[in-house]
Amino acid sequence: MSAAAVATGHVTAALELPEGLDTGPAATAADRLPGGWSLSGSAGGDGPVVTVACTVGDPAVTVEGRTVRMRLSRAAAGSSTLAYVTYTALERARQQRQMLTLHANTTVTPGGRGVLLLGTKGAGKTSVTLALGERGWTYAGDDLAILAEHDEELLLYPGKATAAVRPQDPALWQAPKPVVALAPFIRAPVALTAAVRLTVHPAIPRAVLVPATPFSANEQLRLHEALARYISGLPTPLTGPSGAPYGPVWPLDTAGLARWRAHLIARLEQHPYAYLHAPDAQTAADLMTEEYV
Repeated sequence: MSAAAVATGHVTAALELPEGLDTGPAATAADRLPGGWSLSGSAGGDGPVVTVACTVGDPAVTVEGRTVRMRLSRAAAGSSTLAYVTYTALERARQQRQMLTLHANTTVTPGGRGVLLLGTKGAGKTSVTLALGERGWTYAGDDLAILAEHDEELLLYPGKATAAVRPQDPALWQAPKPVVALAPFIRAPVALTAAVRLTVHPAIPRAVLVPATPFSANEQLRLHEALARYISGLPTPLTGPSGAPYGPVWPLDTAGLARWRAHLIARLEQHPYAYLHAPDAQTAADLMTEEYV
């Protein structure tokens, strides 16, 4: 086994790999993960250890103290899957450092105020984010965001720096979505000033912002599910992107981290938090600019 240090998701850990493994394919996923993905010499300090043992057979994950052991097929380990599973395995380390991965978009007003955009798949997060960019906002992450707690502040760390953009032509609805680089893009964390849960649909008559605090029971459940999602490993099938579209639930969570996420939801409730309903991305971006700039 060879030892290296891996940096991804704004944390660094030791990584052990089979001798001679080609990590080039994993490095190609760097722009699709918050904080990138890169290898250097042996990790030092007191960071968590990630051990990857590539063997032929069923994928498996076990946790032994500060070590997460992943068994991958050699084909999966030699692909971009290595980056994604390493990123997911480090979610416990992120949450121990009071940072977590969130299925959300993040953007920054011209005045430097960070706004979190929540919503289900297809709710309009990417299209609204791009529309805000046209209005002078700075990109901070598409689809993968990093929310953090630091002393008295909630922070947004740089998220995924690329976006998959749905073609405008309805006839191309099954075509692969082109990936574009987001620029300008933040390089340092910014303070969270507001959160918005989006619903963009042409049947909505006009854009409206509705305060969502105090949180309803439904919103509490949505946030608990969203904040715990990435520690379960669900977004990262161990068999690789070409395999089954699901993954095992990884044993990465702890009671302490679950309590911290509940605390984080209470902190979010102390910020401006609203539901935004709009017929299209442009009117949604107009209303957000009017409200937050």
